[in-house]
Amino acid sequence: MITAAKRLDTVQEYYFSKKLREVSGLVAQGKPIINMGIGSPDLKPSVEVLEAITGSLHDNTAHKYQSYQGLPELRAAIANFYNNKYGVVLNSASEVLPLMGSKEGIMHISMAFLNEGDQVLIPNPGYPTYTSVTKLVGATPLFYNLEENNHWQPNIDELEQQDLSRVKIMWVNYPHMPTGANAIAETFKALISFGKKHNILIVNDNPYSFILNDNPTSILQVAGAKDIALELNSLSKTFAMAGWRVGMLLGNDHLINEVLKVKSNMDSGMFYGIQKGAIKALEISDDWYTNQNEIYKKRRALIWQLADKLNTTYDTDASGMFVWAKIAEGQRSEDVTDAVLYDKHIFITPGTVFGTQGEGYIRFSLCIDEEKIKEAISRF
Repeated sequence: MITAAKRLDTVQEYYFSKKLREVSGLVAQGKPIINMGIGSPDLKPSVEVLEAITGSLHDNTAHKYQSYQGLPELRAAIANFYNNKYGVVLNSASEVLPLMGSKEGIMHISMAFLNEGDQVLIPNPGYPTYTSVTKLVGATPLFYNLEENNHWQPNIDELEQQDLSRVKIMWVNYPHMPTGANAIAETFKALISFGKKHNILIVNDNPYSFILNDNPTSILQVAGAKDIALELNSLSKTFAMAGWRVGMLLGNDHLINEVLKVKSNMDSGMFYGIQKGAIKALEISDDWYTNQNEIYKKRRALIWQLADKLNTTYDTDASGMFVWAKIAEGQRSEDVTDAVLYDKHIFITPGTVFGTQGEGYIRFSLCIDEEKIKEAISRF
């Protein structure tokens, strides 16, 4: 029997991959499942984006291999977007790298900068892929706890008390998933100083800036950030293009070139038509963000009603496309979500998916229409 590589001993199948099979089994049994677990935008991309994609299919180069660095006009659109929305100036020729989704970037960055035995600072709670990719490349996760009473911000003083000699990368993610905590300028400044002091690459994963957030921010706004930081961003959430896999990596030319060495050996360039659609998305008017957020606000208000039915508390100032809710003292997250799944046929994510600090919390997705949320409420 062919045995798998030992690196797979360090990781488990992604929670949603496994749990959705269980949910699909319930659906097959005729159970009326309402899925509030996944952050896959159900709203459609803009008409302009769809027209840009379909209109590009007859271009002479549409079917050909594309550059590993993306179309020059896509890189220019990304640079203009960062300048207009964040006030960050980027050289589109050397400081912008389009990606086939930002999840790809997590692997590429890790392969570019981590050696076996290096350590990686990972938020707890946080996106599980940071941990699994770290393990797959032979590095060691070093979790730093985020606390509700500290607004889910890293405690730099606590970090300074640890042995950081083997730490090579620190993952941060603001606006934060799963809690929805917003970026704080002081946090970003402290992180850049911390990274420079200890020669740690700070990587901010930033796909939720424009969803229910009045103050989109980038870690690259901090003076000197490019010396020690990279930022990942994505069109998946903001522009409802999740399945088309469009992301981007921003930073200084040296860091970008190191990542490009990995990327160019692992995949080919992004499909031409999708790049054309991405350009149009990045140029879209502010009405797009306003209209999307009006829909999400209505959904969020209903989700809050549902969260109230479960006797939870939540932060009404949080950003992003999720509601992170604290359950009653003494309850376990998975017990609550399993009870809701089997008794009410509603799939909600337990906070423990995102780390030990997620115990005592559950997460609702806003990627579900109002009528379905009202139906879920009625089941209680």
